[in-house]
Amino acid sequence: MKVEVANRLNGIGEYYFSQKLKEIDGLNKEGEPVINLGIGSPDLPPHPEVIKVLQEEAAKPNVHAYQSYKGSETLRKAFSAWYLKWYSLELNPATEILPLIGSKEGIMHICMTYLNEGDKVLIPNPGYPTYSSAVKLAGGTCIPYELKEEKDWQIDFKELQRAVDAYSNGAGVVKLMWVNYPHMPTGQLPTKEVFENLVAFGRKNNILICHDNPYSFILNEHPKSLLGVDGAMDCVIELNSLSKSQNMAGWRVGVLCGAKERIDEVLRFKSNMDSGMFLPVQLAAAKALSLDKSWYDSVNAVYKSRREKAYELLDLLECEYSKEQAGMFLWAKIPSSYNTGFELSDVILKSSKVFITPGGIFGSAGDGFVRVSLCSPEEKFEAAIQRIKTSLK
Repeated sequence: MKVEVANRLNGIGEYYFSQKLKEIDGLNKEGEPVINLGIGSPDLPPHPEVIKVLQEEAAKPNVHAYQSYKGSETLRKAFSAWYLKWYSLELNPATEILPLIGSKEGIMHICMTYLNEGDKVLIPNPGYPTYSSAVKLAGGTCIPYELKEEKDWQIDFKELQRAVDAYSNGAGVVKLMWVNYPHMPTGQLPTKEVFENLVAFGRKNNILICHDNPYSFILNEHPKSLLGVDGAMDCVIELNSLSKSQNMAGWRVGVLCGAKERIDEVLRFKSNMDSGMFLPVQLAAAKALSLDKSWYDSVNAVYKSRREKAYELLDLLECEYSKEQAGMFLWAKIPSSYNTGFELSDVILKSSKVFITPGGIFGSAGDGFVRVSLCSPEEKFEAAIQRIKTSLK
């Protein structure tokens, strides 16, 4: 029997890492296992007290029912306290916070809530591929805005305004803009001016600025929220996550923050898509949000040591990179002997059985770059370095 897939899947391929993991699995079966330095899945565990809360709560007989679509009051209050402590931002836990089953879920929810067929959405290039996929699945049209190395990967607001003005005369309107700081994949930190310009741009053009903020605690001493800018509540919604900051990627705990009207609008869609998050996970997440600075320091100490090994690996490949990057990746420019990051990635995979991510998967502006994940122990970096040294002889 042949069943046609929906038109909304036209142009939507399988996620790059999903495909690549199949290839890597095939190579693993042939002999020497591939050292995967490509994917940003934290290999460190959450704090022991977080796991303890999950174990204790899951053992109780009365915690297994459906939960509120808005999340438990305990978790919403914990997110509110977390935002106040680390971002100096007061959020009403009853009306301005919506827990999510992972912030990736929130990207889709936002697109489905606001986009009509043909609506335009500004997407960073390079940027997280899920922004484009979610926009297309919701029926929207992606309008890439290029971030350039020579401008330190910062937004050119004059170019952006020209693009919006040009599209305003066509079919559909520019309705949303996706931004992500600290930026993935470049590791670029936001400046105060960039955040202020984003809010001014959104208010001027009646564009909802969607800020994806999962990396603000990783190798970054000064976490920032775009919602902290004056007037941001008028035009900004922000996603955050415990995947990176708390080593809870598989737990699927995220949050959407914004004005009550925005939270209520997204909830109209979300409440038709899930039946709430497992309560013990929510209570454990609340515990994770209460951890003090020593937790973040301990996580970052590990990433700092790994980053030194990543520098060594990139030096071996004759790549260029900035040491002023935040987040759990290193973004690096390939040497002139390679045409694209895909070529370098494929050569290293074939010759050394080491996988690093080609920058082109994040958009055309990333073609000349590669990305190395810090989510592997130092021993794996050492092994990868030795393999590459051997293959280069």
